[in-house]
Amino acid sequence: MTELVHEAIGRQLTDLGVRTVFGVVGSGNFHFTDAMVRGGARFVAARHEGGAATMADAYARMSDEVAVLSLHQGCGYTNALTGITEAAKSRTPLLVLTAEATDPTSNFALDQAAIAVGIGAVALRVRSARTALDDVARAFAICRHQRRTVVLNVPIDVQDAVLEAQAPAREYRKVAEPRPDDDEIAAFARLLEGAERPVFVVGRGGRSPGSRDAVRELAAEAGALLATSAVSRGMFNGDDWNIDVSGGFSSPLTAELVSGADLLVGFGCALNMWTMRHGRLIAPDATVVQVDIEPGAIGVHRDVDLGLWGGVAGTARATAAWLRANSPGGRTGYRTPEVAERIRSGLRWNQVPFEDASGDGRVDPRGLSVALNDILPTERIVSVDSGNFLGYPSMYLDVPDEYGFCFTQAFQSVGLGLATAIGAALAQPDRLPVAGCGDGGFLMGLSELETVVRLGLPMLIVVYNDAMYGAEVHHFGAGTSGLDTVTFPDTDIAALARGHGCDALTIRRPEDTHAVKEWLSAGPVRPLVLDAKIASDGGSWWLQEAFGH
Repeated sequence: MTELVHEAIGRQLTDLGVRTVFGVVGSGNFHFTDAMVRGGARFVAARHEGGAATMADAYARMSDEVAVLSLHQGCGYTNALTGITEAAKSRTPLLVLTAEATDPTSNFALDQAAIAVGIGAVALRVRSARTALDDVARAFAICRHQRRTVVLNVPIDVQDAVLEAQAPAREYRKVAEPRPDDDEIAAFARLLEGAERPVFVVGRGGRSPGSRDAVRELAAEAGALLATSAVSRGMFNGDDWNIDVSGGFSSPLTAELVSGADLLVGFGCALNMWTMRHGRLIAPDATVVQVDIEPGAIGVHRDVDLGLWGGVAGTARATAAWLRANSPGGRTGYRTPEVAERIRSGLRWNQVPFEDASGDGRVDPRGLSVALNDILPTERIVSVDSGNFLGYPSMYLDVPDEYGFCFTQAFQSVGLGLATAIGAALAQPDRLPVAGCGDGGFLMGLSELETVVRLGLPMLIVVYNDAMYGAEVHHFGAGTSGLDTVTFPDTDIAALARGHGCDALTIRRPEDTHAVKEWLSAGPVRPLVLDAKIASDGGSWWLQEAFGH
């Protein structure tokens, strides 16, 4: 039976386990998209390729699956580049399957591979009808096993060719993760032996299988407190020694405990400016250890006293075994009764008192977020956009685990929040999806509100509306010339939402959120958009750190 390359590509990907495909279909990607659907994959049609890319990124992060982004050649590909860049910077296992024009006179012709390399993705191509299945298998394996974003270009003339007889595609197996040698494990263990206040900070690299339990086991042996970077928020929920997120979103107590560490260990964590507040969370005399599967990542953002090239789970298990064999009995370390009581009674932002600034028809974003946190079910998945408002949903809305918080912020692009929430919702369908957006980002991504409605997602979308690009306004300050370029008339976002088929409320006081209870109790079948007219916070400290970077 004759099979065309585009049909074989779709069959191959679904055979490899692809379940969900995002995209906007044009002539160049029509056939291989249809082949994946006929193979059993679900296709999620976005309204813009940029939204599709971010949906696919979020889905892959929250499902631990390889997601596929299907794109038309040329303009379809370039429309998606911001979302692809975010995925590449975050090492999301995302396969970008894009048609490619090979005729240099085509309006769609451009060097798509060079663009992919320039944004940090892996660039590959389906080279011929003879190599097609192997090219696809290789691209998929890099996504799955190396957690990379791969742009696989499919030339138009190749995808319409007849598949040639060939040997079956090679099976690309995952190679064993590196593990530090025995001397390095012993050196790490001796540092833990001598530490009085060790803190472990687990980042994106610590979300690999088995890592959470292995790090907890080692922390118990060493007497260490457990923190995460923002992208792994919620990983240690339920552990008495969890101190939540290290970095710009740290509560005052978290910041105090991290900066009080005499030994700081980053597990799959870059220890960058965000996670360490430009290094201010690292005491001058603290010893710093970094464990990473990528040797080139060690010491990039700061000097370390010990760098260990290895997987998080394997390194943690080996070190715990060394301590049990050579230094039995465990250590108290940072796990004292006094610290335990402080964590229990004052760690969370919701336990930190503040003076509510609601008034004159505007709601304090902290009071709004606290009120919503009390109303929403525990099983939720929170996704956030970028902007001055960002900390409020990130700090005040609790999440059940690391699959309850989707943080597409590696590129710091405004406008990804709504699409992020769609991808996350599809990956975790048993949880209430919550999107936190600023007015600027919400309006940038507004086309995907129709996608939320069309998919029937009972999503709560909270728009922190200050009628400005607040980060710039607060950074440059009142009275600065040019602020009219980043301020706008008030937008009736609730009316826009109703026009798209959503339920909508305008929020001016914390008590206005009571209507959310009614929406939840009725068993929501449509999204609810909150147009929250927020009071000024004078500028968030987490974004003040960003300017000039």
